[in-house]
Amino acid sequence: VYLETYGCQMNVSDTEIAWAILQKNGYARTKKVDEADVVLLVTCSVRDKAEQAIWNRLQHLKALKARRPRARAPLRIGILGCMAERLKEEILHREKLVDVVAGPDAYRDLPRLLAVAESGQQAANVLLSLDETYADILPVQTSAGGTTAFVSIMRGCDNMCTYCIVPFTRGRERSRPIASILQEVRMLSDQGVKEVTLLGQNVNSFRDLSEVQFQSVAAPGLSRGFSTVYKAKPGGLRFSHLLDQVSRIDPEMRIRFTSPHPKDFPDEASVLQLIQERHNICKQLHLPAQSGSTRVLEAMRRGYTREAYLELVHHVRDSIPGVSLSSDFITGFCGETEEDHQQTVSLLREVRYNVGFLFAYSMRQKTRAHHRLQDDVPAEVKQRRLEQLIATFREEAARANAALVGQAQLVLVEGPSKRSASELCGRNDGNIKVIFPDTELEDAAECRAPGRAQPGDYVMVKVTSASSQTLRGVPLCRTTLSRAAASH
Repeated sequence: VYLETYGCQMNVSDTEIAWAILQKNGYARTKKVDEADVVLLVTCSVRDKAEQAIWNRLQHLKALKARRPRARAPLRIGILGCMAERLKEEILHREKLVDVVAGPDAYRDLPRLLAVAESGQQAANVLLSLDETYADILPVQTSAGGTTAFVSIMRGCDNMCTYCIVPFTRGRERSRPIASILQEVRMLSDQGVKEVTLLGQNVNSFRDLSEVQFQSVAAPGLSRGFSTVYKAKPGGLRFSHLLDQVSRIDPEMRIRFTSPHPKDFPDEASVLQLIQERHNICKQLHLPAQSGSTRVLEAMRRGYTREAYLELVHHVRDSIPGVSLSSDFITGFCGETEEDHQQTVSLLREVRYNVGFLFAYSMRQKTRAHHRLQDDVPAEVKQRRLEQLIATFREEAARANAALVGQAQLVLVEGPSKRSASELCGRNDGNIKVIFPDTELEDAAECRAPGRAQPGDYVMVKVTSASSQTLRGVPLCRTTLSRAAASH
């Protein structure tokens, strides 16, 4: 089997789950598409561009299928994930290219679907589940070097933002039992993984209902100025409890999480307190704003105003000094005026994010916007606004990063830099890429002889220059996460 992943980090995690299931059923994995008997594409539906990439890829695979020698078994092609869920009929019928279609909750069914495909029939399962979390399946890690890993803690989303296809392709929110998450993180720690990112469409509304004694806990309140389209649900162990437990497993393992929703940082902010207190929880938060205009935010059903969002940002910065912030923005949403756009530009200036993900809006069928709103911003206007947002973001990120010049940053080494074999690349606590020369280094704890840093090592780097995307610096010494925190 040959696996190819598109889209978000959840899809990286889903690929590992699908592979774990196939491996148990006797499949071997190949990195060469020509060797494969089965090619599976784990797909994304969030934007039209993501889907176009898949249709184009299918044309290449069609040619590969046609060239396959008669002596070999025919190549089977499968579409997995969000696009499978959204476009099942079209995928099965368009040019009869695809043999297997499996939605995000149907990966356990892959061996059966592939067996049906072996007999020459098309097979599909896009049933969405109310309880599937793949809790008992330990994903097989496929990430480079094994330094970092993603751990899926919940699936689906209940927020129903008007632009978003996720509730329709991934179903309702359900959380994985904490015990199974802790087991996976311990296993990763034993394998030497040094950074884990807890993943979910909406991680901070996590609710583990598997332990009876916690089923009657009161529902948490929302921050001032925030609202939801659904009633807050009582019961269960919450995200702050999970974060507390995960961060205790290995003091040398960094913990990150994504993606939270701004509305789920309640005032008592135990999550923010944990980030501030624990040396191994990264001082970095993803706060998806989507727009800087209250009018557009209302049309998107985000559940907050510009003012409430900014108040949260100030609260976060007061609670976690030096926090690094990232965000998502959509430009050209239905009815967005030039004034709305300028408000987003000014929000980017005011907050000054370190990392940003910016996209032009693309209408998705099934969403509330598709039923109720008009996609009335012309493509060229979307493009111009997007370019302005990107330029503004880069300018501000460059300023934010420039403030780090002269400082020492703790970097987790991921491997050689893409551009030069004589340099190493890693990320600092704020998730910003740091590049530095690969030279002999002293060990701060003096437990190891001087030597070159390896992937998975922590290196103290003095920043000498910065751009909007990366920091460059000179390495000072190898150290440990605990030691660096103690000396900070």
